[in-house]
Amino acid sequence: MSEIISECTPKRSPNQKWLFFQSLRSAFTCTDVHFTVFKISLVIIHILAMTSINCKHGRIAMAEKTDFEFKYEVEEASDWTHLFYRKSGWFGADGIFSIPLDGNDINAGDEMTMLIFSDTYIGEVKDNAPLPGNEMVNNTIAYMKDREPEQQHITFHYKKGKDQRPEAFFVPNNENAKEGQYFWLGDGFVNQSLNNQMYIFAYHVEMTGPGVFDFIEPNVSLIAVPERSTIPFQDHRQITTPLHITHPDFGEGNFGCGILVNTMWAGSPNPDGYVYVYACIGNDKNLLVGRVKPKHFEQFGKWRYWDGATWQKEVLKSKSITNAVSNELSVTPLPDGRFLMVFQVLGISDKVGMRVGTSPVGPWSDIIEIYRTPEIDDGLLPYNAKAHPALSKPGELLISYNTITADFWNDIQKDAHIYRPRFIKLLYK
Repeated sequence: MSEIISECTPKRSPNQKWLFFQSLRSAFTCTDVHFTVFKISLVIIHILAMTSINCKHGRIAMAEKTDFEFKYEVEEASDWTHLFYRKSGWFGADGIFSIPLDGNDINAGDEMTMLIFSDTYIGEVKDNAPLPGNEMVNNTIAYMKDREPEQQHITFHYKKGKDQRPEAFFVPNNENAKEGQYFWLGDGFVNQSLNNQMYIFAYHVEMTGPGVFDFIEPNVSLIAVPERSTIPFQDHRQITTPLHITHPDFGEGNFGCGILVNTMWAGSPNPDGYVYVYACIGNDKNLLVGRVKPKHFEQFGKWRYWDGATWQKEVLKSKSITNAVSNELSVTPLPDGRFLMVFQVLGISDKVGMRVGTSPVGPWSDIIEIYRTPEIDDGLLPYNAKAHPALSKPGELLISYNTITADFWNDIQKDAHIYRPRFIKLLYK
């Protein structure tokens, strides 16, 4: 069910706000981003921050039923946010998916988790500004030992090339790779059914202009990292996929924005034995889903896609299970058998949202706006919220979101700390 919402009572002009917000939504569509350089003044950002995104002049998926009661509290996780406030080496990045190295999202407290990042800045920081010589690479990692946010538990890593200069770990080199492309990393998991290999979705990215939002993502590959592979992961494989799609109803995009491993060995309380992979598609950020048994994960002919009623072999028969999500998100099983989707409302906004579902494909509740990101008041653009169950304690979910600016290439050289994960905790009963 969907509904067109057009009523609101903001303090500012709704048309002014909606046109601005639509431009931000387009900046984080899954593909087809062809922006020229644009600069958003702090005055306009303040207008956005002072009005609520509850004024939605667009099609937002609405729940067909209302029995989705979910009791929760949200608090800032400042200790986690401070963990990523760094002045040497890795000092900023986005992406941050978390992958438990044993494949189990339930962390007893002393288990190792890999964090994967996309565009990352490496260098030295003094007086909050990067020193000359800082460099950006397209993907890096960190290892987190334990689930307590202490400096001695985390180490950051990047590939070192000639003269020890920073490089990305993963660079497109399969038959779908084109000159000038690089990888941004999607979600990943360790597959106990296939020799504990780690699988990570990797988006082929091409720049289309000089601006921070001038890029397209015309393809997606799958990176397979063998068990016990070590940095710099030179033994990884790059698998081509059919998971970049142009859907006749929803538009273009890639699978890999979120993964739910709904198996016993992953710690799911009500496992059905499938791996669910989600796709953010088109300008309305529709969410599609495919699934496969973990032992068949590389056999794309055995994947099936949800059409709203059953599982289809043809991906273009997929139907949206909801929309207004973000390009990176999470779907987490709850102890009571339900599922919690966490995302940035409309992709980039001042709202972290969640929907409660009765299955990995829904039906889903209406959007529950759980947190307003205060960084918007400082001119930062928050995006891509998601949960990290492997870093969470019982009864809570650690949630991250990223921040950036519209004039990022210039702003990052003035303030090294505008571009890093921020964290909150969702406490639930």
